[in-house]
Amino acid sequence: MRGYLYGQLDDDVRGALGRSYAAPPINFRVERDEPDEREGRGQRVGTVMAMFYADYADGDLIADGGRGPADFEPLSADALAILEDVPTDGRVHTVALPDMGSYRVMATSEGSPRVVAGLPVGEVDETIESLVRWELLATLLGVAGAAAAGLFVVRRQLAPLREVAGTAHRVAELPLASGEIDLSERVPARLTDERTEVGQVGAALNAMLDHVEASLDQRHRSEQQVRQFVADASHELRTPLATIAGYTELARNRPETTPTALAKVETESARMTGLVEDLLLLARLDSGRPLERTPVDLSRLLLEAVNDARVVDPDHQWRLSLPDAPLTVPGDEARLHQVVTNLLTNARKYTPAGSTVTVTGTASGFTVHDDGPGFPPDLAPRAFERFVRGDAARTRAGGAGLGLSLVEAIVAAHGGAVSLDTSLGNTTVTVNLPR
Repeated sequence: MRGYLYGQLDDDVRGALGRSYAAPPINFRVERDEPDEREGRGQRVGTVMAMFYADYADGDLIADGGRGPADFEPLSADALAILEDVPTDGRVHTVALPDMGSYRVMATSEGSPRVVAGLPVGEVDETIESLVRWELLATLLGVAGAAAAGLFVVRRQLAPLREVAGTAHRVAELPLASGEIDLSERVPARLTDERTEVGQVGAALNAMLDHVEASLDQRHRSEQQVRQFVADASHELRTPLATIAGYTELARNRPETTPTALAKVETESARMTGLVEDLLLLARLDSGRPLERTPVDLSRLLLEAVNDARVVDPDHQWRLSLPDAPLTVPGDEARLHQVVTNLLTNARKYTPAGSTVTVTGTASGFTVHDDGPGFPPDLAPRAFERFVRGDAARTRAGGAGLGLSLVEAIVAAHGGAVSLDTSLGNTTVTVNLPR
């Protein structure tokens, strides 16, 4: 815009110079008899015109005369000296005249007198300054409008993310230290569309909350199991201790019962010792203590265990099925023997006389099957938990309820797995061991 306006101003300067050069000179205050009749001769207000002779120079500024003729203000000697130095190269130049401001001026390059004409640049500068001010104002208004629109759009777009963050804050305020936790807070389904970034965050947060909820439920169940384990262990240890204390007091008061009392004390001590050893073994297995790893002849182990069961309980039908090739697994022979013994003991104790117990060796381990009444439906899912027994009255004949727990722990320590399939007349425990 500045270049355009200056171009127009330069064209006006050339026109003013042409008018000044072509017209008879303005009255330059020479000695004459007629009255002074100055005329602007079509020049704009603010035009400066100066003529330079060999020995004389004069010039005027055309000022605004209101509604009458234009006023002429003579140029000062300093202004004339500056205008006299304007090059006669046919180009428009900018000069600063004392007390008048900047002017665009041009000088003729031929003829006498030499004429210089010019116009002020103040209007052009004011126009450009006004334009700059308006542009700055429009820019500021535009930036403010864009900022407001951007803020509105961003806040609108981030509203779902704030809702996701609100869910996270509400979950963070829940007491998660202990007890049963109700972690039902979730990001709404409409904010879990994984095709959007916010949906990915919402889906990830819901997945994390599901995992945390499952972990907290598992922790609560573990706490409950620990409490139940402590209560059951205390009960199982209290019974033989109470028996020992009772028979000891009986022997003290009635010396003739001492042999019977000592026998009973010995029996209960052995029972308590076995319980403590089982608990110690479970604790060691839970801590991840490694078992011995040597090749174990599983076929021979099963054969010996079944033969022992026949001797202990001839009222049951004991059967053994082994493949022609010997079964060999890496592991702790004593602990694997304990697994087989516990399973056969359970089959003997919880099935009626005459029941058939079949032990089958397989390439992946072995199975123990019986045709007894099977596990109660409410007990089967918890069969491998500690101190879980079919006799709710906790009779001493029912055992401590650690047999199947030890089986599962020992098999897991060998890197294997144990499963139970039970129904009326058909109960099978499957033990899978790594080869």
